[in-house]
Amino acid sequence: MTVMDDWVTAACAELGLDPAQVPVPVVLDLAKDVAHQVLRPGAPVTAYLLGLAVGRGADPAGTASRLSELAATWPVELDGTGPAR
Repeated sequence: MTVMDDWVTAACAELGLDPAQVPVPVVLDLAKDVAHQVLRPGAPVTAYLLGLAVGRGADPAGTASRLSELAATWPVELDGTGPAR
């Protein structure tokens, strides 16, 4: 077991969730995409948004893929900030 496995297992026990239903690689890949292509603080917020969507019935992998695609197309200004939307 890894530290991540231990953490997910403990956090799931605290929240009454099944650790087998936590797609850790999917969440980590999404966080990486957002952190590198949009902005670093957007990664945990996006992971939270993914969790909200999944809690409402969305498919985790499909939703993460859509968000990663959005991050990949996110325009970045020369000063490192994105445009106002």
